[in-house]
Amino acid sequence: MLKFLSVQNDDEIRFLADLANEIWMEYWPPIIKEAQTRYMIEKFQSYDAIKNQIQNENYIYKIISLSGKNIGYFGVSAKNKKIWQEGAPETGFDFLFLSKLYLKKDYRAKGLGGQAFSAIKEIAREKSLNYIYLTVNKFNTNTVFAYENWGFEVVETAQTEIGQGFIMDDYIMRFELH
Repeated sequence: MLKFLSVQNDDEIRFLADLANEIWMEYWPPIIKEAQTRYMIEKFQSYDAIKNQIQNENYIYKIISLSGKNIGYFGVSAKNKKIWQEGAPETGFDFLFLSKLYLKKDYRAKGLGGQAFSAIKEIAREKSLNYIYLTVNKFNTNTVFAYENWGFEVVETAQTEIGQGFIMDDYIMRFELH
């Protein structure tokens, strides 16, 4: 049975950071090279980064557990349009941002990501949000295909400098809840 376990305390955050490191080092180097992968783990998925996201950036993280085995995780945050549109109002939330959804290699392409996405849609509904947005690397073709199969559409492209000369070359995708 698939369960989604909340990440809140320091031990859970440390566990999530270790899980993220394991998955990212297996997944990303063939796409963006090892140096950028290590930099992004430290910047976005280290203990300090995750703790800051939970405490200060409205993030919800869940560990994905299958029959008691921790196989992946996701992270979401309610956001307003200002993150992509200069001059957008600061008040209220416009959408749920799906920041991370990762599974260990042996659990991909088995329908588990889709089940996790159902839980993510439920979080959006609980927050009365009609859209889910995400960014995905343009060269991450299997994941782009999965998101399209779930009903996401590409609405924009973005190249973002993240430091140390690294650039994220992404699609911005949107899912509309009905």
